[in-house]
Amino acid sequence: MSRVLIAMSGGVDSSVAAALMMGEGHDCVGCTMKLYDNPAAGLCSARTCCAQEDVADARSAAYRLGMPFYVFNFQADFRREVMERFARTYESGRTPNPCIDCNQYLKFGKLLRRARELDREVLVTGHYARIVYEEGRWKLKKALDQSKDQSYVLYAMTQDQLARTRFPLGERTKVQVRALAEELGLRNARKPDSQDICFAPDGDYAAAIRRITGRESPPGPFLDRAGRVLGEHRGIVRYTIGQRRGLGLSLPERRWVCAIDPAANAVILGGETDLWGSAAQTGPFHWIAGTPPAGPVRCRVKLRYRQPEQPATVWPQADGSVRAAFDTPQRAITPGQAMVLYDGDEVLGGGRVVRAD
Repeated sequence: MSRVLIAMSGGVDSSVAAALMMGEGHDCVGCTMKLYDNPAAGLCSARTCCAQEDVADARSAAYRLGMPFYVFNFQADFRREVMERFARTYESGRTPNPCIDCNQYLKFGKLLRRARELDREVLVTGHYARIVYEEGRWKLKKALDQSKDQSYVLYAMTQDQLARTRFPLGERTKVQVRALAEELGLRNARKPDSQDICFAPDGDYAAAIRRITGRESPPGPFLDRAGRVLGEHRGIVRYTIGQRRGLGLSLPERRWVCAIDPAANAVILGGETDLWGSAAQTGPFHWIAGTPPAGPVRCRVKLRYRQPEQPATVWPQADGSVRAAFDTPQRAITPGQAMVLYDGDEVLGGGRVVRAD
């Protein structure tokens, strides 16, 4: 029996993860991270988490399961490590994934340290992924339910974090999880999954960035690939690589965002063929094994959360980055997004894209 701290978001997944750990006879304590006030998020939506309602749902599940429950105020950490990173990334012309930062800095950073302070041996979450110990080390693997797999956003986990974490839902499907929640009488059994970014629940990222920074993103030029002005954009934070809709331009040919130049405050438009690249370069790369391989690796690469993996050869670089050459060209490789490597169902590691070639 282990002394367990269970991260409970108020959703059905973490509630069922808690129930499974209780059923195994562990000494369980539930907790919710208070990450922001509703006014900081701006709006409340059924598609995302609302601070008050989710805490109530998490507390209800914990009490129904008969475990103590606490709320930890991590608002300052969340603002610094997630919200402000999100804003800085967009302002620098890149496209972030704040869920990766939340997992890295909050759940498996701040919260895992809190578990140690409370003399809790294990942190449990409702993520759909698997942790196994094989060949003398811990491995992160995809979930059994491929449609819910969240291993992409967990690539930054270390050997120590994997050793101290449990994902009880990794071997279960979402259908099974909801059925178990119904059996247990949990009030969130049919609660919709959160889909939007919690601090931008209406999907208006520009407004969220304005709330975070207090700054407006200034207008600037739309340029073609030759540097000719095509019109005026509404601020670079409103655009991402591959975007076609919402440009507000009337042009004789279709144009897509193919680059963003923050130094010139310019959005560069091109044709569909300009979106394709055969290689990508990351910044600092995290290898879950703890050390990079000695030479090139054949693997499959995922460039976005919902994008299918693509076969590629990757080369670890002397500066700690990684370069990937894809077997076939890839569309809209986007700086700021994560490049995550897979060997079958095992996650080898990941890093943020800094350049596409």
